[in-house]
Amino acid sequence: MTDARPTGPTKGPILLHVGTPKTGTSYLQDVLFRNRDRLAAQGLLYPAERFDGQFLAALDLMRLPWGGLEKQAVGAWAELAEKARAWEGTVIISHEILATAQRGDIRRALESLGHPEREVRVVLSVRDLVRQIPAEWQENVKHRRTLRYSKFLDQIQHPDRPGKVAPWFWGAQDVPDILSRWAADIDPSLVTLVTVPPSGAPRDLLWERFVEAFGLDRYRYDLHTERANPSMGVPETALMRRINRRANAVVPPADYRPLVRELLGHQTLALRSGSPRLSVPPHVWSWADELATTWITELRSRGYGVVGSFDDLSPAPLTAEYADPDHPKERQVASAAVEAITALLVEGARQREVEAQLRLELAAANAALDSSRGFKQRVKGRVYRYAAGRKWGRKAIERHKQRRSPRI
Repeated sequence: MTDARPTGPTKGPILLHVGTPKTGTSYLQDVLFRNRDRLAAQGLLYPAERFDGQFLAALDLMRLPWGGLEKQAVGAWAELAEKARAWEGTVIISHEILATAQRGDIRRALESLGHPEREVRVVLSVRDLVRQIPAEWQENVKHRRTLRYSKFLDQIQHPDRPGKVAPWFWGAQDVPDILSRWAADIDPSLVTLVTVPPSGAPRDLLWERFVEAFGLDRYRYDLHTERANPSMGVPETALMRRINRRANAVVPPADYRPLVRELLGHQTLALRSGSPRLSVPPHVWSWADELATTWITELRSRGYGVVGSFDDLSPAPLTAEYADPDHPKERQVASAAVEAITALLVEGARQREVEAQLRLELAAANAALDSSRGFKQRVKGRVYRYAAGRKWGRKAIERHKQRRSPRI
């Protein structure tokens, strides 16, 4: 006998965007976070109560240490997965460090999201290695690292040699391997690659590709965003690496991000124009080009969907002379240093204004408190004199004195 009970409406898919870093992920996530209430009203869930909520969930899933943030992350993935399972419409989960997840982490993630009963689609945004390599090194510098660029390049080309760089880099950037891990239990038709357009493409083209991959064209949202992760040039990155050598010993981690990464990096040095851009030397370009050819051939054979073109993974030819960040032009570094010092002076002056204002407010509060104390003392005096003039009052005063007298 056939079970004729209604199964109910099918829930929307869960779109799991798992990286890679430096492919427009910060902008995508900020748009989704800022519009989360508006999108939820239209049936699309981006589950995050704070801007780094999905980052914390990813840390929790993979049990990654991250400067103490992992303590805040406890239980974050389970909470996110519960919200995703309960949502009737489409769900988007996005963070680039998910690219480094191992098979055990991935199995737990898919099971917690209801796979295979609930449709889970994997989305991976990718960019050619010649742009990814210097971008990853610069991110290392922005996170207090001091490794020379030449050593960074050597380690990623020879991952079998000792070093901490290669495991993280390839975990987050080896596109075929990432998809072998994330798509092992998912039909290839449910896997989509979004390729970052080559340099010089229309500015909005990458966003248009995200819109197609995530089906955002049916929703209304505001594209205004304040979060960004702009890149610095060669002398600016060299300067920050030198700053790290001293700052790591004297600047606490809680102060490094707002002062060095944000104020100096994103708000000052990344805004300078005319500096040579980070790239790779010719021999690294040739190696990356050969590897890209191998990747493209393999990815085409797997049957994944692609928004953009696999050819975008082939690096553009080198057109400018290579500028070595390990040996930058000192005049350019000095110019960047002057702007960095100026930015710190401006911030110092602003902080002095804030301090002066706080001192004025503190003085006014103390004056009000002193006035209040004087009023209380006057009231107490009047009450005492009134009570002392009456028999019941004198008895009460005497009992009070006895209670406060030390006992021997």
